[in-house]
Amino acid sequence: MTWVAVMLGGAVGTAARHAVNLAAARLISAPVPWATAIVNMVGSLAIGVLAGALAGERLSMSPFTRTFVFVGILGGFTTFSSFMLDSLTLMHADMPFKAVLNLAGQLVLGLALTVAGYYLAVRA
Repeated sequence: MTWVAVMLGGAVGTAARHAVNLAAARLISAPVPWATAIVNMVGSLAIGVLAGALAGERLSMSPFTRTFVFVGILGGFTTFSSFMLDSLTLMHADMPFKAVLNLAGQLVLGLALTVAGYYLAVRA
């Protein structure tokens, strides 16, 4: 059932992301990078609110629902939200250096790999 939760939630999340992309293209003359920024920030806020509500016991979710929402919907909408929650988890575990290393490392390495992949593909 976990896989079903991921797939169903992912369908909802990716459809929502596409809707934001289309809306940004219509409303903003230059949707890049605004559409991505919008989904990343909304996803980060949503995962923070949900994680806080769960931690504060103001919200309860079954394992299926939690997987559907966190991994499926928010993962399909943006993986940036998971990246931020992982960093928050490290900070809460009193590992601020690892949190900063996670943040900086993934940003720098991710950009470097994107650049490398782009240039490898252009020259192939």
